[in-house]
Formats: sequence, C-alpha cells, structure tokens
Amino acid sequence: MARAIWTGTVGFGLVQIPVSLYPAEERDELDLTLLDRRDFSPVGYERINKRTGKPVPWEEIVKGYQHADGEYVVLTDADFAEANVEATHRVDIADFVDFADIDPRYIDRPYYLAPQKAGKKAYALLRETLKRTGKAGIGKVVIRTRQHLAAVIAQGEALLLVLLRFSDELRKPSELDLPEQNLNKLGVTSKELGMAEKLVEGMVEEFKPEKYVDEYRRDLLKLIHKKAKAGDINHVPEGVPTKPRRAAGAEVIDLAALLANSLGTKKAANRTGERSNGKPVRGLSKAKGGSHKRTARAERHKKSA
Repeated sequence: MARAIWTGTVGFGLVQIPVSLYPAEERDELDLTLLDRRDFSPVGYERINKRTGKPVPWEEIVKGYQHADGEYVVLTDADFAEANVEATHRVDIADFVDFADIDPRYIDRPYYLAPQKAGKKAYALLRETLKRTGKAGIGKVVIRTRQHLAAVIAQGEALLLVLLRFSDELRKPSELDLPEQNLNKLGVTSKELGMAEKLVEGMVEEFKPEKYVDEYRRDLLKLIHKKAKAGDINHVPEGVPTKPRRAAGAEVIDLAALLANSLGTKKAANRTGERSNGKPVRGLSKAKGGSHKRTARAERHKKSA
C-alpha cells in the first residue's frame, strides 16, 4: 500500500476516530518520454524565471497568491495548515444520506480510510453502523491546499472516503444543445422505444468490473512491441497518413431498422452462447418470460371480454 497522504480524525457526534488516508486507485498509464526528434534525447522540464530566462532550483521556489499586478502574498506549508487547523485534520460528518441518492456527477475519487491503533473499535463501530443503515456520512476534508466535499461509506472491511464535487463546480447542462424530453416532437415512436427497451433487457448483466479491461492500452503496447521487433527504433515516420475519421453526417437515420438489426444480432449471439455453455442467457430469458406473461394476460383479457 502507498504511503498515507493525510492523517487526522473522522468524527460523528462526539466520537472522533484517528485515521490515515490512502489512495484507492492505481492509474496504469503508459510512461511515454518526450524526445528531441533530432537526436532522440529525452527532453526535461525546466523551471524558468520568466523575467531573467534562467533556470530556478527547487529550493528557491515558493507559492504565492497574486494580490495585485506584480504583488504576491507568499504562502508556506504552515500557512496552509494554520488557515483552519481543525479543517486540515478533521472530517466531521454533518449529515447521513443514502449513497444511491448522490448524483454521479458529484463523485470524484475514492480513498481508503485506515484506523490508527487507538481508533480500531470506533472505526469498526462506524463501519458496521453504515452497513446496517445503508447510509453514507457527508463531511468536508482538506487535502493539500484545497477543501473537498466527501462521503464516508462502508465497503467490506474498509471505510472509504469518496471525494465529491461542490455544486458550484459543476457546469449546467443548459449550456448544451440537448434534445427536449417530449419524444413525440422528436419523432420517436412507441415502436422504437419498445424495441430499445427490449434490447436493453436482453443485455442486462450483473456488474463485474474485472470483465472490462483497458483494450486501448493493450493494443497500443502491442503496436509498440511490433515496431520494436521490426527494428523501427529511433526513427520518426514522415508523411504517414492517418485513417480518416468518418464525419458525423446530417443524414436521416432509420432507428427502427437499426434496433431491429441489433435485436437480431443479440438473439443470434445469445443462441450461440446457449449452445456453448448449455445455459440460457439470463437477460434474454427474463425478457422472453416477461413477453410470455404479457401474452397470456392478453389472451385471458380477450376471453373475458
């Protein structure tokens, strides 16, 4: 586990739990090096004084807030901590909410909360309470130089602190040219809507994160190894055409035909899956079962009429 990026307490009521905060994500990005195309030497990042044009060593760099043109208020690490001592070392839970009620747009990044030795009992108490009630604790936390809204939730044996965005950090969808919600005005028919719903029903699965992998990273690495194996080293391709992207046209799309074809393709794939493992595809069997029930109800209604 990486080193803790923050230590402090999580409080609910008068209970204060000493904890440490650890990253819960590990970004697996390709480490690409910037090169000088003339001799393929790595290009470094220099910190340059904009007035003199000379490099500045790290030990001579400070942080400042521009108060007026050319005038800065210098801030030290002590200033960031002393601006609000309690805020920088405490997460006080102000409210408890259903985590499912939190709009996904507000969710930013997850962290693990681990108890310090003296806080294990209180940590377990809060964890089990959140599990039993199905609630998330909402509070604020200061990490490095800024304050975040956060949710404390129970996940297995751990408490997670999920950073949230403040409401004023979100852009309004009204800035976008979005289609209205009146489907009739848009020309969406009940037939198209029914086929779309049937397509979704046939694709329903349990969410298993391990099922989804970063295919682009895999394919990019494959291309890199292929070029290296072919001896394509320290060479900049010139005039290599890129595959043109198909421009999004303004042509009229036959949604009904596309949906019908999608349903046909999905049914064929499901039949292949059933033959290969001997098991019916759960989403499709549910959809079929639902349609049989609706047909049976319709027949009974006809007879009674």
